[in-house]
Amino acid sequence: MGDPREPPEGAPEGGSGNEDEYRSVVFDESFVRAARIQELSARERLGGGFGRATRPRIRLGPLGTVPRQAVALLLVIVLAFAAAVYFGISSPSREGTRPAGSQLTVSLMALSPTATVQPVGDPAHPFAALPVGYGDGSAGLGVPAAAATAHFTKIEVTRALDTVQRYLVASSLAPRALTQGDTGDVRTFVTPGELAQYDQSMATASDDQHHAATGWIVRFDPAQVALATASVKVTGDVRVDESGDGTLRISTDHTFVYALRAAGAPESAPVTLQSVRRELHFDLDRGDIAAGQLRLVDSVLQSGPTACGVPLANYLQPILAAPGGTAPPAPPAIDPGNHARPAWQQCGVLANG
Repeated sequence: MGDPREPPEGAPEGGSGNEDEYRSVVFDESFVRAARIQELSARERLGGGFGRATRPRIRLGPLGTVPRQAVALLLVIVLAFAAAVYFGISSPSREGTRPAGSQLTVSLMALSPTATVQPVGDPAHPFAALPVGYGDGSAGLGVPAAAATAHFTKIEVTRALDTVQRYLVASSLAPRALTQGDTGDVRTFVTPGELAQYDQSMATASDDQHHAATGWIVRFDPAQVALATASVKVTGDVRVDESGDGTLRISTDHTFVYALRAAGAPESAPVTLQSVRRELHFDLDRGDIAAGQLRLVDSVLQSGPTACGVPLANYLQPILAAPGGTAPPAPPAIDPGNHARPAWQQCGVLANG
């Protein structure tokens, strides 16, 4: 029986019947796809409308050899990427949802003594005459135990309280900020939406209710004032609430007492106690809590003994006691008809002054 691969009449004359001898003229698929012309299909030839049996092949560059499924998948990926970019740009970002412009409102008040400012009796123990209830440094901040609120978990509240406490330490207790002119440590707590306002307050402090450096930091002029001791006495409390479904509101109200002397004075120089009350309101969203930052929205500060009428926006200006005491200057007269003086600038009377 003959080979089934051979035709019934046998192999043609002059050839071996082997397909190998035709392989040099067989066109593979890549050769066909690369052709510059394409033969019309039977349907196209029967339908007419073509004056020739072939048409030019549309060239797609490197895509011309890519299977149709791959091209379709590529188009889907490109469209998905374009949609992601569009919605990422058009949707509001976390920073973009923050209100623009000045966000912090500051109120400053000098507390003027009615009597001569006397130095402490014992410079080695400057706080001996303080009433009961003042703690030493952060121990006096009175930060409460965290508890979940309506929209924030206990863990989120714990982190928010920790951020506020660290801010209070950096801005009210740290010698670097108090008398050494440092502003960088406090800046790390400021949200991106308030950085411009913060930087302007430090560069060009102004008592315009928005750009007072002392609204952010308790600080004294290093050229005029020095700490007699790094210890600071504190009393006050911290309250937790919500100002919206996505915003945690933390309010603090503290009185800080500093032991001060003139800059460059010896340790035997007179020491003066300066009281500063800070009432602050912070807003923190979940992004702030995760980043360890906060938004200070309201700052009220009272400082005494301080002369009425002195500028407090850049540095607090205490009345330092001389060895025999320092008499405070008379408060300036205020003309209600003088609109050149801001109406919000206030001065109070220091109790037991």
